[in-house]
Amino acid sequence: MDLGIRGRKAIVNGGSAGMGRGSVLALAREGAEVYVSARGEKRLVSACEEITRETGASVTPVVADHSTDEGREKILSACPEPDILVGTCAPPETTGDYRAITVDDWKANLDVTLLSPVQFMQATIDGMVERGWGRIVNIATGAAKYPTQIRILSGAPRAALVNYTVAVSKIVAKHNVMINNILPGMHHTAAIHDRYTALAEQNGTTYEEEVQKFVKAWRIPAGKFGDADDVGAFVALFCSEFANFLTGQSLVIDGGITNSTF
Repeated sequence: MDLGIRGRKAIVNGGSAGMGRGSVLALAREGAEVYVSARGEKRLVSACEEITRETGASVTPVVADHSTDEGREKILSACPEPDILVGTCAPPETTGDYRAITVDDWKANLDVTLLSPVQFMQATIDGMVERGWGRIVNIATGAAKYPTQIRILSGAPRAALVNYTVAVSKIVAKHNVMINNILPGMHHTAAIHDRYTALAEQNGTTYEEEVQKFVKAWRIPAGKFGDADDVGAFVALFCSEFANFLTGQSLVIDGGITNSTF
């Protein structure tokens, strides 16, 4: 299926691994011109080169911290008029006792998970409105809709981001600027791989066994973790021409772990 975004310019923040990388791959396959930001140069450059070889698309790495003013300026200098904006980041560490979360933990996390995507939206939406076309997708977390103690640092700020996103989406939809969210559950990403590999080393098990422990404990109906590239495919669809009547929505992709009629 041709999603109708060939030649569109896209920024993907946090795109060197996981669901961000999956989004870059999906957009590149559709012929978008993609600018990818991340802090780690080696992994970022490698990911962009791999995707360019596979797709033949223009995929430009931008080594920058998108949670800082300097980083945002560098990214927007590389692509000042994006048609598509996709935002994600490595998730904060899981939290145990909520009382152990410090003010500094909140401040550091808010810069990445809430303030950065809000400021990127503010910097790019007016141009999209003037051009009469724009797509914004924030990859947040299922914990934004379904709170749990282990995801307080991730869920609470992103719940605020979802609220902001939906509010703004109503204002700009008439200009064909569509803003939506993806709320993922557990997927095989670099961060998850590192976390469960470390657990496996501690417990004398394997990565796969530790994943299955979580699947069983949390009763994930799909019986597995998701594939990050599959999330990328949904992101690309939300960025497509077909998304011209889709706005202010938050799609949960979690293998059925949460229960909701709507």
